[in-house]
Amino acid sequence: MQAYILGIDIGTGSTKAVAFTLTGEALGVVQNHYPINNPEPGYSEQDPNLIWNAFVKCLQDITAKIGYAPEAISLSSAMHSIIPVDETGIPLSPMITWADARSENIAQDLRESAQGEEIYHITGTPIHAMSPLCKLIWLRTNKPELFVQTHKFISIKEFIWFKLFNSFQVDYSIASATGLFDVLKLKWSTAACALAGISADKLSKPENTTYYRNDLDAATATLLGIPQKTNFIIGASDGCCANLGSHTTGPGIAALTIGTSGAVRITSPKPVYNFEGMTFNYLLNEHTFVSGGAVNNGGIAINWVLKNFLQKEKLTEADYDELFNTIETVPAGSDGLIFLPYLYGERAPIWDTKSSGTFFNIKSAHTRSHFLRAALEGVCFALYDVLKTVEDASVNITQVNISGGFVSSDTWTQILADITGKKLIVLQPEDASAVGAIYLAMQVLHPKSYEQLTHTSGETIIEPNKQNHKRYSKLFGVYKKLYRNLKETMHLMHSLDI
Repeated sequence: MQAYILGIDIGTGSTKAVAFTLTGEALGVVQNHYPINNPEPGYSEQDPNLIWNAFVKCLQDITAKIGYAPEAISLSSAMHSIIPVDETGIPLSPMITWADARSENIAQDLRESAQGEEIYHITGTPIHAMSPLCKLIWLRTNKPELFVQTHKFISIKEFIWFKLFNSFQVDYSIASATGLFDVLKLKWSTAACALAGISADKLSKPENTTYYRNDLDAATATLLGIPQKTNFIIGASDGCCANLGSHTTGPGIAALTIGTSGAVRITSPKPVYNFEGMTFNYLLNEHTFVSGGAVNNGGIAINWVLKNFLQKEKLTEADYDELFNTIETVPAGSDGLIFLPYLYGERAPIWDTKSSGTFFNIKSAHTRSHFLRAALEGVCFALYDVLKTVEDASVNITQVNISGGFVSSDTWTQILADITGKKLIVLQPEDASAVGAIYLAMQVLHPKSYEQLTHTSGETIIEPNKQNHKRYSKLFGVYKKLYRNLKETMHLMHSLDI
């Protein structure tokens, strides 16, 4: 039996477990899904107990599939969630996810203040409704009774960790995405906590991302079907883990991920600040920052297009194949049809929850196939917009390491290469966030194995088509102007609430 490490990525729509041996052999992958609830406009909530159940089932399923327990389990998770809990870790309300926009006005007011820029430079977290800082201000203002009776405000990973070890602990990476953590001093920021109306004892104890424990109680070990002495590494956020998992740690290299949302990230020894573009600066460990920007509208925007243009209620793999086969007949640039993909508002680089999706320059010659291709191009333009913002604030980017479900599509990856004009490399076709969590475990438990795995080759390379890039560069200039020209009208429509 080969020893293996399990990376578990606790995502927005599902939890995924990936098993790797110490030599990098993938032994198996399992995934369990759960719903997102939208009880009111702008609200995005989940039941943390359903996510715990999915976590448990993933662990049970993967060990059953492989036939024996892992040596270690390392955690990756989505950022920016908030769960008010009591002393025993029981949720007092549903979890508020990163996508929740109820604090958008709070974020806008703070962003326009001098204090907002100061907090941004202390915490490295964009001033936005996704930030737990803004969520806490909203809770304090709108649900004062809940706010006062809460023992701790924690994230979904902290909830899972508490269920495992009955201890409130948080890794530096998740902490650095709260808007409450001083990323240079590695402790909770007094100024940010005061702004939120809490003291640091309302938050978990910060730990480095390689921190681990192996002291499960007997009941929890039995539930999970693993030995009590199994090592659990606290790990990092999904974005930081994805950079590590896709080998994006050198200068001039960026990681680009498209899942439900999307992100562009570089690795840096210091923060990369850009208050206007709100680049984020999250910690991979105490010495390393992952800086970049995230968009709301990745795969979720494409799913919307597929469901509405192909009249599909439930999407299958065949529906995606139909999309890619259909758009291959349309030239690069969709004959001038441009899509702003802001269906769910937008984060980087415009940070506008009141923005909306737009098809522009519709002509009589445009067919359904044009709209489908323009949608894919629009998502890629949005990510290129973030890439340019990060590049302008740091160093020239020559290579982009890509991960996420979209890497299985030659059509989509080629469009992205042509729009960015960058060489794309698929270094890790498996889930990069879960793999990054595995690498964090290897760093502390098996450093020699980590060194060997991160110096291997065998990547897939996608080169940009120069002629297509020239065409896209012209359209990108129009794409950039479109939002600025339409912003006032978008906000007017938002205020009409029709």
